[in-house]
Amino acid sequence: MKKVSVLAAAVATALVTGSAFSAEKVNGTDVVTDGWEVHGYASMNVRQIDGHTTDNEYGKPDYQTAGTLGKSTNQVEFTIKKHTEHANGVWSDFVVRSEFGNGNSFAYSSSGGQKDNTDSQFEVKETFVEIGALPYLGEDTSVWAGQRFLNRSAGLLSGEFWKQSSGVGAGIQTKISGKTAGFAIVEADPGGEINAATASDDRTTLTSHDFYFYGVDAGIGSMDFDLKLMKQANKDSDNSEGLGASVTLNSSYYGMDGWTQTALAYGQGVAQNRGVNFGQWSGGDDNAESIFFTSYGVMNISDKWQMGSEITYMAALDQLFGVEELKRYIVAVRPSYKVNDNLRVEMTASYGHEEGPEAGFWNRAGDGTESNIINLEIATPLTVNADYFGRPQIKPYISYIKADDEASAALINISNDDKEVIVGVHAEIWF
Repeated sequence: MKKVSVLAAAVATALVTGSAFSAEKVNGTDVVTDGWEVHGYASMNVRQIDGHTTDNEYGKPDYQTAGTLGKSTNQVEFTIKKHTEHANGVWSDFVVRSEFGNGNSFAYSSSGGQKDNTDSQFEVKETFVEIGALPYLGEDTSVWAGQRFLNRSAGLLSGEFWKQSSGVGAGIQTKISGKTAGFAIVEADPGGEINAATASDDRTTLTSHDFYFYGVDAGIGSMDFDLKLMKQANKDSDNSEGLGASVTLNSSYYGMDGWTQTALAYGQGVAQNRGVNFGQWSGGDDNAESIFFTSYGVMNISDKWQMGSEITYMAALDQLFGVEELKRYIVAVRPSYKVNDNLRVEMTASYGHEEGPEAGFWNRAGDGTESNIINLEIATPLTVNADYFGRPQIKPYISYIKADDEASAALINISNDDKEVIVGVHAEIWF
């Protein structure tokens, strides 16, 4: 073949190839990844006391006990996420978290009597859209809007959420020198109902302006910083504002093998409830001021032994929930022994304390102004993985609760004597 013919053939081939590429040109908005993720959680607690079920949590939400005492007999939660990625790098998430039975304590049969329980029906807890890597904001930045639990943290053994912004809002999150930084506005309406008698809609909407900066190197771990400026509508000037702040250290188990999360928080006014725990329960006046401390984690002692622990303290600096000198604290440990790959033994011990002014508070007097509660529990989780967090599991347990006197026992709804024995089986799974 002549050189001219070879050159002509090469040019022709290039033109044809170029035409083919041109026909398959990719647009930046083309979808390159599109899929669904399904996650969930379930907690089914079967408890009996003297042959009947109970609604009693024995002061667990108030840091009095740390046993397997949640009252939900059939709490089920599903989180569904649709994740999409585009050719130009932009991505989006649509998240829906639904829940049924949270807080229900009745043992329903197949007749479906739970339809009459308006407190623990099917609910949508989160539904929001998040879009990230928009070209005019940068690949490390995302924006979101909708209803969500923003930046939640809960105690390991108490199970209480001490940090969150639960409500409807919008926000932006990015990276600064490799650290996570964000700003959000979240609002929540107490009650959520219009007064039918007066047709009044004077809503006392709560709003939190959240600023957070996470992942700061502290040498022994990383530190997270939260600042929340809160306000409440249709309240007088003494009941309409608040400030909450916290600093959190994520580290090893106090220098040993394992992990801990340790936090110190301050709350004032509307933010009196642990400072950074925002939701429809928020509120307070100018006299409300509190401090909150918590430290919890899991230590890996050996191949067979692990131990979870929690120390939590909250107290009034001026007033807390309308009470001067109010303080609560709990100390709890849960050693866990791996019998084999599918069986472990758990032992839980906790000591909870609450006290207020000697003059009495919340209609309490005498022995009722101070309480000391001991909770001892033994359990034998049957599980697919005997690690501390191995799930799913079925956990038979016996929990013994002893108060320092009958007045203290009555505060956690023990009406006969000063002690109680609870027998139950708790099934739990997350995925």
